[in-house]
Amino acid sequence: NVIESIWAFKIKRFPDGLIKKFKARFCARGDQQLEGIDFFETYAPVVQWTTIRLMLVLECILGLCSKQGDITCAFLHASLGKDEAVYIEMPQGFKQYDKNGKPKVLKLNRMLYGLLQSPRAFWLYLTEKLERCGLQQSQLDPCLFIGSRVICIVYVDDLLFWSPKEEYIYDFGECLRAEEVELEEEGDAAGFLGVQLHRDETTGHIHMTQEGLIKRIIEALGLDMDQTNAKGTPAERKPLVKDENGVPPQETFNYASIVGMLLYLSGHTRPDLAYSVNQVAQFMFNPKHSHEIAIKRIGRYLIGTKDMGMIIKPTATIGIDAYPDADFAGMCGHEKPTDPSCAKSRTGFVITFADVPILWQSKLQTETALSAMEAEIIALAACCRELFPIIDMVLELTTSVQLPIGETTMNLSVHEDNSGALVLAKTLPPQFTPRSKYYASKTIWFREEIHKRGIKLLKIDTVEQLGDIFTKGLVLVTFEYLRRKLIGW
Repeated sequence: NVIESIWAFKIKRFPDGLIKKFKARFCARGDQQLEGIDFFETYAPVVQWTTIRLMLVLECILGLCSKQGDITCAFLHASLGKDEAVYIEMPQGFKQYDKNGKPKVLKLNRMLYGLLQSPRAFWLYLTEKLERCGLQQSQLDPCLFIGSRVICIVYVDDLLFWSPKEEYIYDFGECLRAEEVELEEEGDAAGFLGVQLHRDETTGHIHMTQEGLIKRIIEALGLDMDQTNAKGTPAERKPLVKDENGVPPQETFNYASIVGMLLYLSGHTRPDLAYSVNQVAQFMFNPKHSHEIAIKRIGRYLIGTKDMGMIIKPTATIGIDAYPDADFAGMCGHEKPTDPSCAKSRTGFVITFADVPILWQSKLQTETALSAMEAEIIALAACCRELFPIIDMVLELTTSVQLPIGETTMNLSVHEDNSGALVLAKTLPPQFTPRSKYYASKTIWFREEIHKRGIKLLKIDTVEQLGDIFTKGLVLVTFEYLRRKLIGW
């Protein structure tokens, strides 16, 4: 199977949008590959942003040095497997012909950009090289490598290093070069995957911003930064509904494209947008004019906060805290009564390490809760599924840097109608009321884990519940208060 080749041209930019360099790359047409002939396995992992944020928190606490490295022509390093044979056409402008006038083809010895198996082959190649240089792969994140003097995070061909001394990172870089890994220094971790990282030398805090992306979102929406009035909150108090019989879309912008950019923004540096972005994302494939108005409101909110992001300023108390919350049947009374989605509740939670958010979510529950207590239990279980791996990851990292860690707490809002959720979550051995028996399996699972891990379940006042910002549209005063506690401004 001879596959075609193609030239790919790209302008590479800094996180703020400025041009970094122009690139031309010879690629294979991976879409023409045949499974079982040209490739077999293709899966390759990328690092979780939770891991990156954990390392940034440790950088602030311990005063670690950080450096970013980029591997030149990364995918060309790895060789094809013995059982793989890939043939491609010669590149345009360099074609050769045999005596009969037929074009010659190339048989690849190494991987090439565009091949479906290239990311996996490079990840296996790099893992081997990092382990040869003394780093051990984490059991919890396959892209985290921990050594006695250097910790490394891998995102395809971008590497982030942390160490107590800068010279240790340079020594490790030389070790990689000796292993034929063409590593280029990119300075400290000043910009990673479109996120600008600025370290305040006075306070030691790290500011994470995405000004370039915010600017592109505002421009794509057709908003004028100077003439448009900024909004104080990204979402209205009432939830966004399907609006099936509403006015059809009237704007010229690409709704799905802007939602994609907003999802990247809210998932990396702007947890204050999580609820509003999740709402507009529900209608990506059939938006109405009311949804366009909602997404433009987010744009107007971004105009007033375009240079803001997340401030990593860890507290002296080093511990893990979770803030799960649920909005029971929040669509009821707003959505059509005949639509099953009107009965859905919303889960929202944030998990913090040293009071810095490292993971947050806002999404509708997939099952219909029959009571506020059940909605809270579902939210608590969803939070636990993310919390337990994070606890293990924090223990692994803090042990490697010899940093003692405090207790883990789950902070629950307890209202008069769902105080049973707290009682149900703490009770050992398992006890159930007739109303709670049918969702017993969720409760048994996280109750056992909470007891085994020594996690404390605490009452928290509704005003202090950080999870509230992920479950509903809030008034300006409440929104700004929770935002300040969450991301520092």
